[in-house]
Amino acid sequence: MSRQRKGPGAPGEASAGRAPPRLVHLTTTDMSLDWLLGPQLRAFAAAGYEVIGMSAPGPHVPALAEAGIRHVVVRNATRSMDPRRDVAALAELRQRFRELRPTIVHTHNPKPGLYGRLAARAAGVPVVVNTVHGLYALPEDRLAKRTVVYGLERLAATCSHAELLQNPEDLPVLTRLGVPRDRLTVLGNGVDLDRFDPSRVPPGAAARLRAELGISPDEVVVGLVGRLVAEKGYPEVFAAATFLRRRLPELRVVVVGPDDPAKPDALSGAALDAARAAGVVLLGERRDVEVLYAAFDFYVLASHREGFPRSAMEAAAMGLPLVVTDVRGCRQVVDHGRNGLLVPVRDPAGLAEAVAWLAADPGRRRALGAASRAKAEAEFDQQRVIDTTLEVYERLLAERAPAALAARRAAASST
Repeated sequence: MSRQRKGPGAPGEASAGRAPPRLVHLTTTDMSLDWLLGPQLRAFAAAGYEVIGMSAPGPHVPALAEAGIRHVVVRNATRSMDPRRDVAALAELRQRFRELRPTIVHTHNPKPGLYGRLAARAAGVPVVVNTVHGLYALPEDRLAKRTVVYGLERLAATCSHAELLQNPEDLPVLTRLGVPRDRLTVLGNGVDLDRFDPSRVPPGAAARLRAELGISPDEVVVGLVGRLVAEKGYPEVFAAATFLRRRLPELRVVVVGPDDPAKPDALSGAALDAARAAGVVLLGERRDVEVLYAAFDFYVLASHREGFPRSAMEAAAMGLPLVVTDVRGCRQVVDHGRNGLLVPVRDPAGLAEAVAWLAADPGRRRALGAASRAKAEAEFDQQRVIDTTLEVYERLLAERAPAALAARRAAASST
């Protein structure tokens, strides 16, 4: 439990000199706090912050508690389009921030990034930080969408003190929108290179898993990991699997990921049945993804839009060659011809040709896979992301809450 705060001081200042600064990370779902941000939250706690995760309630809250991360529920947080609930979430968060009196609020995801930044500034939070996980509009999107998304992003950015960009392609866009350059930091993205390391998979584990799935040693497995929504390119992947079923009977397509019924582009039961009929193996949500990656021969991600895809980074770290669409985010993971292939978006025939090209040549897959692991080691280490974020916190605390910075340093030195 966090320490009780007393006194009428400004938010964040009540703890100065006594307790570490309170850091709130706000996301839509508790799954994001647990799976995507969990290592970062633990690192921030070790660095001398009192860390709180805020999101809609869900099944990942016990895992957060086990990691020592307090969770505060946002009742009106939703993933679906619901303007009334979003307005209610803004008001709810403003009140919560006034009660919690955080020193730093750090927002994530499109909707919490919008109403979270507005609520934090309205509540007088000393430091407001947002991570841009890929702007929800792209330069090639229709004008109406870009106008709305970029306008809201510009409004919310007036309420933050730092914008951390996962993807460097968003930097010129935000600069053109008028976000001051000194607020923008290219953060990148990263994964746990120790967890996602092919040398750490127990000997024989991948072969046993393939056998459990009914896949013989001479079959070629192309894998995907991601939520079952159309935006991840599943319609194109399933169409490519249908194209290749007779041409490459030794090819197996394995999909790992949960349903996401709250999203408007969630795959229908009919679409999933058609995929199974084409020979696609649908495993649902799994926890043993490291072994699954080791059981794949290569990886595919046919997304229509990405920020900086974690699954592709994990696959690269596991030494897999990749076939991905030529979109922002995927371009940062794959160097065409070096560790994989870039293919046009929404092009099942082009995707099928690239898959067939890799499936036909084990030596080529080994060479590209080795380059993937080398690229991951050079560019996708999550520790660099943690260090950059802590540096931003340190700079902003020095400017806006120096007493809280001293409390953080004292807390870190005592652990």
